[in-house]
Amino acid sequence: MTMSTSDAEAEHRKRTATNWPQWIGYVTAVWSGAYGLLGLSWALGGAAFPFGEENTLLAGAEPEPTGWAAASLGLLGAVIAVAMSRPRPRRRLVGPTAFAWTLAAGLTVLIPDSRPMIALIRAPMMLIGTPLGLVPDDLTAADYFSAFLPWPVVNQLVLMAGGLLWAGTAVAHRRRLDDACRRCGRSDREASRWTSPAAAARWGRWAVAVAVAVPVGYAATRWAWALDIPLGVPQEGLDELEAESPGIWWAGALLATLALGGAVLTLGLVQKWGEVYPRWMPGLRGRTVRPRTAIVPASVIALLITSTGLSYVRHYTLGGADIAWDSWAMYVPQLFFPLWGAGLGAAALAYHLRRRRRCPSCGLG
Repeated sequence: MTMSTSDAEAEHRKRTATNWPQWIGYVTAVWSGAYGLLGLSWALGGAAFPFGEENTLLAGAEPEPTGWAAASLGLLGAVIAVAMSRPRPRRRLVGPTAFAWTLAAGLTVLIPDSRPMIALIRAPMMLIGTPLGLVPDDLTAADYFSAFLPWPVVNQLVLMAGGLLWAGTAVAHRRRLDDACRRCGRSDREASRWTSPAAAARWGRWAVAVAVAVPVGYAATRWAWALDIPLGVPQEGLDELEAESPGIWWAGALLATLALGGAVLTLGLVQKWGEVYPRWMPGLRGRTVRPRTAIVPASVIALLITSTGLSYVRHYTLGGADIAWDSWAMYVPQLFFPLWGAGLGAAALAYHLRRRRRCPSCGLG
């Protein structure tokens, strides 16, 4: 029986996705080289230099030196990414792997600040807040993009995508070095003390506990202010800000509600309803939840929360921000955001290890 065109295309897409360790290094090389050329344009006086803003990791950066650095790292990275994609690496080299993981960490969580996360949460806030009167009537979609997704923020999203590519390149390279399965990463020598489903279920519960506790603590302060309860702030401070920006605390409560919703969804990473859709979901009830349906959004949100939290840490500890301890709730909950992101990322990893099936390529499971 011959497959239809649509079935053949679906099979091709599936095969391409599962064979990502074979091609991701070359995609990373293309991304790295392209960004290197972009950096070269800045160094030579080109427009649209996105760095140098205050309260960012690259505050005060100038186009010429930063552009040359981006060009050098980008073009060098393209060469290294191709070298790491050799089918059978001749020997184990620490340098390329360290380079890849350093770029992955820097591009995904160190350079980006809180604005990508703000852009993400402002969209549902506009949808929910508009009928509640919390969004000005004259605020349009174009205003949203100009306010929350200008080029410097889009550039941060591009950097985060590049960081994910470098992380994938490092993982694929490690699998080739260890002669592990290219598809699932498992091997006969794999240590199962922490990667087995039983072990992942144990430490995954602790990760979920952390990823739930932080947003619950954050939401408690914001809802307290909306209810005119001066939790962690002076009453006069609440009244003053409310007078300057009417409805600010209810907007904060809406943001806190989104955080609580995320905390509830995080519980699904260790609950039965995170594997099988519950009865109260019409059209999906009783169906098996595809692992990537939970893993992909949880991983993306984990990165955004971590980068947001690290930007707050830099601002309040290294940025010279004035800290008034009688208003601790204004900033202390955000300082725990990196812990929230790390917990959510670990919980997503545990969910993956617990849900993965026997690999059709290597037969391990």
